[in-house]
Amino acid sequence: MDRPVVTLFMLMSVDGKISTGASDDLDVDKDFPKIAGVKEGLHQYYEIEQTTDLWSLNSGRVQAKIGVNRAKTPDKTPVSFAVIDNRHLTEHGIRYFCALSKEFVLITSNEKHPAFEMEEENLHIIYQRELSPEDALRRLKREYGCERITLQTGGTLNGLFLREKLIDHIDIVVAPILIGGRDTSTLIDGRSLLSEGELSDLGVLKLEECAVLENSYLRLRYEVIR
Repeated sequence: MDRPVVTLFMLMSVDGKISTGASDDLDVDKDFPKIAGVKEGLHQYYEIEQTTDLWSLNSGRVQAKIGVNRAKTPDKTPVSFAVIDNRHLTEHGIRYFCALSKEFVLITSNEKHPAFEMEEENLHIIYQRELSPEDALRRLKREYGCERITLQTGGTLNGLFLREKLIDHIDIVVAPILIGGRDTSTLIDGRSLLSEGELSDLGVLKLEECAVLENSYLRLRYEVIR
């Protein structure tokens, strides 16, 4: 395969929500620790996250939402990060990821992104006139040696990766909570199917593991069937 193996790894509610609401002020990372019955088992998600791939693919919008543009400089980790972003990460956010990452690759279609004016030893930029996740993945493997990558973006980008057949495995931690709201982001958003002829765009799954965790949490792992 000429691209990395991609695993979608997310924390979601029982009804498939990956945010606590439709506002950027609401976020599971910020809000779940405040909710009795949910906060007690939340640590398990972060512990599992530490065992995922040494490459992580994120979106600038999600990262801005959780506060990287204002966060303190983090300690260096062995993980390399790729972030798809056109307008959400500031110069501070870029420096945050450079401090955090072994290698940091920004994927952007914005030729005026502040990252172009910065000089950081581990900062790399993949510029695309229009976003092409498949081309970005191929370049990550060819140019940076990325063999496996964990996808942790928002519902819209997750949906784009699904429709383009770029997800190989699903690894979901399910929190014991119902959130609701038709405008609240789910695990997979993006383009809806409109005809029977598009059924081939669905992602059919084969269960690999169903683990009952503590405090009513679940972990579900699937292979995406081609």
